[in-house]
Amino acid sequence: MSADLFRPTSPDTCKPSDAARELGLKRGDFDRAVQFGCIRTVPDEGGGGGHRVERAEIERVRAQDGFPESLLDRVRVVGTAEGAALMEIPAGRFTRLARVGLLVPVAFYLNRYRAVVWLYLAEELRQFATGAENAHLLKGRTPETLRGRLAAGVDLRARNWRGRHLGFMLRRAEGPWARAGAVAAFLSPADVADIVKDPYERAHLNRSRPTPPGHGAPGSPAPYAAERITTAQDADEIGWLRSELARLVEEARSISPVARPAARPIRPVLRRAPRPIPPMARTVTGPAEGTTRFPKPTASPPGPESSSSEPTHRLTEPTRRFTEPTRRFTEPTRRFTEPTQRLPEPAARTAKPTARPTWPTARPGEPVVRHPEPMSAPRPAVRPPAPTAPRGHGPAQPAPQRSPRGLRAWLRRRSPRRTGPARV
Repeated sequence: MSADLFRPTSPDTCKPSDAARELGLKRGDFDRAVQFGCIRTVPDEGGGGGHRVERAEIERVRAQDGFPESLLDRVRVVGTAEGAALMEIPAGRFTRLARVGLLVPVAFYLNRYRAVVWLYLAEELRQFATGAENAHLLKGRTPETLRGRLAAGVDLRARNWRGRHLGFMLRRAEGPWARAGAVAAFLSPADVADIVKDPYERAHLNRSRPTPPGHGAPGSPAPYAAERITTAQDADEIGWLRSELARLVEEARSISPVARPAARPIRPVLRRAPRPIPPMARTVTGPAEGTTRFPKPTASPPGPESSSSEPTHRLTEPTRRFTEPTRRFTEPTRRFTEPTQRLPEPAARTAKPTARPTWPTARPGEPVVRHPEPMSAPRPAVRPPAPTAPRGHGPAQPAPQRSPRGLRAWLRRRSPRRTGPARV
C-alpha cells in the first residue's frame, strides 16, 4: 500500500522523480539542477524531510528559451580528460590546476578500480578558460608558488568539494538544527560527541543530519573511501567546522530546545530493619548411634599343630556369620574380612608343603562326612608348566598330567555338600 494514503499531499506538487520525468531529465541532472538553483523545491508537508516540486515551477522551467538544451548545458559535468579537451590544455596541467584549488569539482564517484573520479561543471571550465586573468596558467611555465605547493603534495580537490557541498546543504536546510546537522555531517562522531555532550541533543542532531552520498554497497571498500573524502582531514578545516557547529548548536538550543522525557518521581525504597543473624546449628561430626559395625576377627592362640609358616591371626570359626539390621548372610562359606587385612601369601615354591590330614575311614553303610579345613590352611603350591620343545627340533613329548591337588580340589574339600535345602 502506498505511503501517500497516510500523508496529505497537495495536488499542485509532485515528487522529484515525477518532475524529472516530466522535464525530460535524468535523475542526476535533475539533482544538480536543484543543487545549483536552476529548479526550486518546497519541503514536503507530509513529513519525512523530503522535498517536492510545484507544478508552477515545472511550467516556468519549460517556458525558458532553448529548453531543455539550455538547462542541460548548465548542469553538464565532465571528467579530467574531457575537461582538459574543453579548455584546450594537457590533462596533466588540468590535474595540477585542480590540485591547487583553481578548479573546484562538483561531484565524484569510484570506478571499478576503486579510484576516485572527479567531475567538474563544464560551464565553469569554459568561464575559467576564457578569462584573461587565467591565461598565464593555461600556457607557459607554471608559477613558482604553485610548483612549490605541488611539490609539497597539496591536494585540495576533496576539501573544495566539501566546502561546496556544505554550502548546498545549508541553502536547503530549514531550521537551526538542520543547519547544525549539515555542519556535523563533515565531522567525525568523536568530534560531534566532544562538542554536543547532551545525549538528547546529540540524538536530535543526528536525526537532522543529511544523508551522505552513497557509493557502493555497505561493507565494501567503496564506502570507506567515500567516508574519507566526506570527512574533514586538515586541522584548520576541522577547527573551523567545530567552532561553526558549537555556534549553530548554541543558536538552535536558544530557539528550539530539544524535548526531553518527563522526569518520573523516584519512590523511596522501604527497607526493613536488619535482624541479627541466628547462631549456626551445631554440626554433628561423631558417628551415628544406629550405625552397625562389623566385629573384627579375633586372634586365636597358636596350637601345637600350627607350623611357623602359618599367620598368627586367623578366623577361628570357618562358618562365622555377620548379622546386619536388614540383611543376613547364612551361607557357611561366605566370609568377611577387614579391607586392610589380607590373606597370607602362599608359601614359597621351595618350601615343603604341609602334610595332608588323613580322613577317617567310613564304615559300611555310613556316609562319609568331611570337615571343612580352616582358612589358614596353606595353599598348595602350583607347579609351573613344563616347557614345550620348539617345533622341528625333536619328537613331541606328551604333556605332563596336572596334579589333582589343584585349586578346584582344595575348594571341594572346603565346601561340604549340602544335605538339605539352603536357607535364603
